[in-house]
Amino acid sequence: MLISLQNISEASQQNSVAAFSVTSEVAGDFVSEQKKHLMFSYSFSLFSLIDSIRLVNGNSLCSGRLEVKSNQRWSSVCEDDFDQQDAEVVCRELGCGAPSVLQGALYGEVEAPVWTSEFQCGGHESALLDCRTSGSDRNTCSPGKAVGLTCSDSVRLVNGNSLCSGRLEVKSNQRWSSVCEDDFDQQDAEVVCRELGCGAPSVLQGALYGEVEAPMWTREFQCGGHESALLDCRTSGSDRNTCSPGKAVGLTCSERDIFWLVGGSSRCAGELELRQQGVWRKVDEAMLQWNLKTADAVCRHLDCGSAVSTGQIQSLTSIPVWRISSTCLQSGSAISDCVSTTTDSAKYHLEVKCSDSVRLVNGNSLCSGRLEVKSNQRWSSVCEDDFDQQDAEVVCRELGCGAPSVLQGALYGEVEAPMWTSEFQCGGHESALLDCRTSGSDRNTCSPGKAVGLTCSEPNDIQLVGGSSSCVGRLEMKHKGKWKPVSLSYSLMWDLMSAAVVCRQLDCGSALSIGTMPADGKDTWTIVTSCGQSESAIRECTLMWPLPSRHTLKITCSDSVRLVNGNSLCSGRLEVKSNQRWSSVCEDDFDQQDAEVVCRELGCGAPSVLQGALYGEVEAPMWTSEFQCGGHESALLDCRTSGSDRNTCSPGKAVGLTCSEPDIVRLSGGTSRCDGTLEMKQRGEWRPVANMFSEWDQKLASVACRQFNCGSVVSKKTRETLYKPAWQISETCVQSDSIPLLRECLITPGGLQLPISLEVICSDILAQPNISFSPHNDGLSEDKQLQVLLGSSFTISCSILPQHPGGSFQLILTNSATSQNYTLPAVNHSAHFLFSAADHTHQGNYICVYHVYAFFHKFSPESRRLYVTVAASLTDLIIRLALIVLMVAFSAAMFFYYKVSNSQMPRREDNIELDYLGGAQDGNSGAEEAGVEGPQ
Repeated sequence: MLISLQNISEASQQNSVAAFSVTSEVAGDFVSEQKKHLMFSYSFSLFSLIDSIRLVNGNSLCSGRLEVKSNQRWSSVCEDDFDQQDAEVVCRELGCGAPSVLQGALYGEVEAPVWTSEFQCGGHESALLDCRTSGSDRNTCSPGKAVGLTCSDSVRLVNGNSLCSGRLEVKSNQRWSSVCEDDFDQQDAEVVCRELGCGAPSVLQGALYGEVEAPMWTREFQCGGHESALLDCRTSGSDRNTCSPGKAVGLTCSERDIFWLVGGSSRCAGELELRQQGVWRKVDEAMLQWNLKTADAVCRHLDCGSAVSTGQIQSLTSIPVWRISSTCLQSGSAISDCVSTTTDSAKYHLEVKCSDSVRLVNGNSLCSGRLEVKSNQRWSSVCEDDFDQQDAEVVCRELGCGAPSVLQGALYGEVEAPMWTSEFQCGGHESALLDCRTSGSDRNTCSPGKAVGLTCSEPNDIQLVGGSSSCVGRLEMKHKGKWKPVSLSYSLMWDLMSAAVVCRQLDCGSALSIGTMPADGKDTWTIVTSCGQSESAIRECTLMWPLPSRHTLKITCSDSVRLVNGNSLCSGRLEVKSNQRWSSVCEDDFDQQDAEVVCRELGCGAPSVLQGALYGEVEAPMWTSEFQCGGHESALLDCRTSGSDRNTCSPGKAVGLTCSEPDIVRLSGGTSRCDGTLEMKQRGEWRPVANMFSEWDQKLASVACRQFNCGSVVSKKTRETLYKPAWQISETCVQSDSIPLLRECLITPGGLQLPISLEVICSDILAQPNISFSPHNDGLSEDKQLQVLLGSSFTISCSILPQHPGGSFQLILTNSATSQNYTLPAVNHSAHFLFSAADHTHQGNYICVYHVYAFFHKFSPESRRLYVTVAASLTDLIIRLALIVLMVAFSAAMFFYYKVSNSQMPRREDNIELDYLGGAQDGNSGAEEAGVEGPQ
């Protein structure tokens, strides 16, 4: 019996449960159409209709807008009330695979009534209406918020512990079949994981998730790895009828990764694809800053070792892409935070190649670090005793670096990862370390500090040609085995900082200038660069674009002098090059005139600081002669030198030099040097400084205020103007951790016609207020002590240049006892504070603060300090002196009076003695008298 599609559709609308059979002819026709994902799968045999849920407006039973039936009424479900676990239950109930896309408005707006409760599924339920629901009801749903759901309708993983693991089953003719391990490989697994919305396959092994019970899939899949669905892959012509026990494919994908590499020789190489909003697309870079360092962040996330190369792949037509921010990825932010949700189309998308099985960790570049090797999904350090120069040559080659330069244990941290147990026996010609032979015996231990630390030199892939020396000329780069000049087309990030990386890699001095040279019909490489001061190799911060150009890049390096370890190209420890060797210069052999020559040679302003040990101790050899410059020379090595040599230099005596910024940047058109339009002078012409990406105007304004010594940013504003030439500033340079000079961030060629300019207001926009004291104000300086006589009047005046009308002055007095404030309005830009009778409470520090509201901000600049003491007057001093004299005279008179009085009057002791003597005499005479009388 034949059933037409119309009958099937009618049965579907009646929502009754029924089973239909089709003839073998119809079934055979539909089997041959597997590549269409069973688009009309409801015409297969044993088709069942679910009476409580359905997906409508989709291209199969497994995709569409979700509707739920209750009380004989179909209702759409609002996206806000539905999550991934709810979706898993729906897909399982419909007999589909895992949910791969969950997004509102994918399948039309809400027309049916809205389901009024929120589903709260655990993910294990067999039917959606078995899930718990919220108690509160929803009456409305915003437009575009109805749940649109896509389940994988042809593959699933069962018996696993997540949607991304289990025994693989494939659906055909409404029947699920297991797949035999012998007919399935890594590329097939990549397609399955992608189709299920999971990450890259991590484990592929039979019998991991139970024995085969379902029927067996009878053909071998032959996927290329790039397909979006397993049934899109080619299959073998012959059928397999049996599969050995324990051979059903058990697959584990990494959990719902949001990006991976496809189409390459392994999972660690290929075109970058990213899943956003449930959709996989190729990736383009949002800000022209993609480079090897960004690619390395991708490799680390995929557990794929180090980035070896990256570039752009061009498609024939523009295709929808996701855009990703390179600087965001390099900052360590989550990948999902770095993706633009704007749907764009582009012809170019990104390709990344990772090293897969080796990496260098904890180093300061992609070519240095502690060596680790990956085997069985585990990273292991290598013991120094099992590794030699030939092994190192293979590793450096595999990582895309130059020859090994340092091979030493414990350079990049102690061993934390497990230890590799076999000895490598490379011949030096192998392309990968794991291609080398290994010893038969295993090593179980490695002494502390013995993990291989390896430093490879940078590859010899750049040169300057056509100039007066190897440090001047047209930049050429070797890419994909071919030397070509570097073009300036679309190279919107070439600045002096990027040129400095080239100079450093070529062992030249500092970068002096960037210019252009005609391409002369030569085929060119076009490079977008985002180099900062920390890069050691140009390949780490550039991206190659296959575009033609009429102009090539010219770089001029200083050749024989450089400043190292500074925070800009105009500061650092001075080194001089002679006989291909860099030597530091001793401070005792260097003076101001020598410094003037160096600053001029480096294109900087006059020397501002000359002091030893500012930028690190001497490690390089020491320059042995004394420079004797006159100050007018154009290069340091043009100066005369002393005949005698110096063999030693005291520690901390290496020349540290800071040159000022050349006078080529300004804020113009404002009320002071600290506000106005940001302008730069280049090639003799002043132009506004602007950029196409206003997101980092705040950082640019902050750098400007700091460079002009104008405090911090108060406000910045982008003003629209007529299209006119403007200089552009590199975002990467301005946003670096160092403190760049704006000339170092100027983009070359930079002469774009832009309709914007940047206006900046810094906190020190107002001049410093003046503070004066009357009646005396003779040459007052900071902390000058002034005296006022006790009881006399004095005035402290505050004034400021007439930049803005109005405002007020606050006079602040502070001393050890208290703090007092006095406020007066500014009249003719000044205020006078009169104190009629000075007393000791008026003694202390005085500061004028000018308060004014301008440019929609409040400013409060402060004056210098005055210290006032309160002293007594001359009359007071005379009176006090007279009183003191009188008191002293009175005290002296009283002293002498009492002394004289005491000398004229008998003392109490004397009276006692007289009384005693007188009494004795009287007693004797009485006794005599008595004695006379007695004998009678």
